[in-house]
Amino acid sequence: MSRVLNWFFRNRATGEITIAQMPNPALWIVLVGILVGWIWHPAGQTGRNLDCLVKAGLVVWAFDELVRGVNPWRRCLGAAVLIYEIRDL
Repeated sequence: MSRVLNWFFRNRATGEITIAQMPNPALWIVLVGILVGWIWHPAGQTGRNLDCLVKAGLVVWAFDELVRGVNPWRRCLGAAVLIYEIRDL
């Protein structure tokens, strides 16, 4: 079992175990959008635009993880978020 887990979580570039990592620009946009929505609670068109920005950022992040994830765990995480966001449209 440890060989499977090692393969699943091992970073292909550094050889270290990678479960989470520093957010990329798309994920920073998502995090800022969520924070702005949480603090400001925009209504109407502004709120819908902010929701679209967050969802678009998540789709970009998920696709990037699916294509360029450093290990199978990150690729599966990207695929799961991408499937969820597409289903949620």
